[in-house]
Amino acid sequence: MGQKAPGKSHREGISLIELAEMFPDEAAATKWFEALIWPNGRHCPRCGNTETTEASEKAGLPYWCGACRRHFSVKIGTTLERSRVPLRKWAFAVYLYVTSLKGVSSMKLHRDLKVTQKTAWFMLHRLREAWGESDGLPPFSGPVEPDETFVGGRRKNKSRSKRRETKGRGPIDMTPVVGAKDRASNEVRARVVERIDVPHVAGFVAEHAKIGATVYTDEAAPYKALKPRYDHESVNHSAGEYVNPETGAGTQGIEGFWSMLKRGYHGTYHHWSPKHLDRYVGEFSGRHNVREADTADQMAQLVAASVGKRLMYRDLIADNGLASGARG
Repeated sequence: MGQKAPGKSHREGISLIELAEMFPDEAAATKWFEALIWPNGRHCPRCGNTETTEASEKAGLPYWCGACRRHFSVKIGTTLERSRVPLRKWAFAVYLYVTSLKGVSSMKLHRDLKVTQKTAWFMLHRLREAWGESDGLPPFSGPVEPDETFVGGRRKNKSRSKRRETKGRGPIDMTPVVGAKDRASNEVRARVVERIDVPHVAGFVAEHAKIGATVYTDEAAPYKALKPRYDHESVNHSAGEYVNPETGAGTQGIEGFWSMLKRGYHGTYHHWSPKHLDRYVGEFSGRHNVREADTADQMAQLVAASVGKRLMYRDLIADNGLASGARG
């Protein structure tokens, strides 16, 4: 028997040559987006009317809804709404986004698509918005591996007055993130939290793990609150215990996800502002959750997830301005 190929060799990828053949022009890209966003046929995204017609070229938008008497396109009602970037460039952006395991920076997208860096930054945040929600999903059946990590700056980079405020309190200037991985489905869910305590950590587990499920954690204090409602087992990392060989308890799965997240942070983006961190976390968990799928399916799932979501530029830069995350 031949040796198994490395990586996700069972997946069917798309080469750059094949990508160019898939989207030779704007018409091909438009047809692809419409098939994914309107799988049951074209309809008005505002009122749902299926009795729509094609509009004249002078109208600006390609379709007309007689019910609400407004023009529309496939971008309306998605994260692409009001974008002036051609759909062909959007298709290439989707490809780069799902195939770049450690993320793709706005500087690279700006060079690859010949758009401004500001436009590339906004495009990437629109794509992150599509994968950015895990609320309302069915809870994991388990075993579930919850864990927490910290992302961001360090105390030594703060001013002396700020360092005095945080002295002796650990990574207080870093942003906490809590996540959980389901061993059965291999799915990850994660989000930014205000602090590492029982309401935010045990509360997150309660949202995403079925009552009575087996939960494996480290020895952190907030997880002790899980015991009454879950089959909770922990490993003592501070004592050098990472796996219990008898029970299988351990958190290597979610820690592997954190490792990929940190590699993206240090190797691709270099900085994530706290304001936008949740979208970056959603990007990495979303990419992780489709990693077993073929590239075409990954792209399709991302586009389908963009329906019903919208991100305005003014909301994206509110309070902290473009400079806080412009190089991400």
